[in-house]
Amino acid sequence: MNVENQQTSKSGDLFPPLSVIIPARNAEATIGQALDAVLAQDYPGSVEVIIADGSDTPVMAELVRRLYPTVRLVPNPEQLVGFGFHAALQAATGKVIVRCDAHTFFPAGYLRRAVETLKRTGAGNVGGRQRPVGTTFFERAVAVAMTTAIGTPGAHYRLGGAEGPTDTVYLGTYRRETLDATGGVDPFLIRAEDYELNWRLQERGELVWFDPDLEVLYQPRSTLRALASQYFDYGRWKRVVLRRHPAAWLPRHLAGALLTLGLAISVFLTLAGALWATALPLAYLLALAVGSLVVGIRRRTPSACLLPLVLATMHLSWGIGFFLPPRVGQAEPKATVSGHQGERSE
Repeated sequence: MNVENQQTSKSGDLFPPLSVIIPARNAEATIGQALDAVLAQDYPGSVEVIIADGSDTPVMAELVRRLYPTVRLVPNPEQLVGFGFHAALQAATGKVIVRCDAHTFFPAGYLRRAVETLKRTGAGNVGGRQRPVGTTFFERAVAVAMTTAIGTPGAHYRLGGAEGPTDTVYLGTYRRETLDATGGVDPFLIRAEDYELNWRLQERGELVWFDPDLEVLYQPRSTLRALASQYFDYGRWKRVVLRRHPAAWLPRHLAGALLTLGLAISVFLTLAGALWATALPLAYLLALAVGSLVVGIRRRTPSACLLPLVLATMHLSWGIGFFLPPRVGQAEPKATVSGHQGERSE
């Protein structure tokens, strides 16, 4: 073997072929920035980018084909993240699989750092922190809310923390054989599919590793309605996952649900004439006002004036969703993930 081949072999061992998978739907407004960030990476090995396209129109696909001819597109007719991930994974050739979203932007060196951390730790999944960055006044308020303890209690991937094992991370970098062995993402989970996969990894004895240096930029929802819908689905599908894996319960999972239940009971009792029951709603409003004021002063951002509204929307949408079952046609299947994967025909 000549020197050039030896160097190529060594580089392949250190930086194996990598596939970046992006499930996307109607994301023509942000997909360009996401792809620019991925394609600008300095990863020494080969990189392929695969978009699982679940769009309602051909606009996004036409944009990708015109401006990014090296990016592969696979259809996702179910229009669900899990199904899209599976379809892209089936088409992927990389030994390392990296999850990316159409609303996220990888910073320079992300892929190199992710693979280095994967090898250094021997983890089943490596991920980092989501850093929301808003472009509008409302989005900036959501970004602040998502990165405060009052908005996201106890979540390292939102609040940061020391490097080490954790329950879940943002996005993820996996060895291909690890995903194949676990069955990968459950395609029937509309939300919380990453948390559920991370829990199954841990049940197999795999580490889920948080690396705070893997910080990914994320564009928050741009309207109150979109934010409410997002957090409603978060709560609804987190309950499905926790029912499936009871040992995965953490105190923070009950915060929104208990708050919503307590407020509902308080309103009922108040209407029944028990004026003392107004204590909880008043205490919650006071906590929102004081917490938002403190955060606004510390962050020095005018958008903090919207925090009470944004935080209440996040808390209560999540809590209401937690108590409601999936819609008809969205019930979780009886089959296991690995069983479903074996039956795939797409």
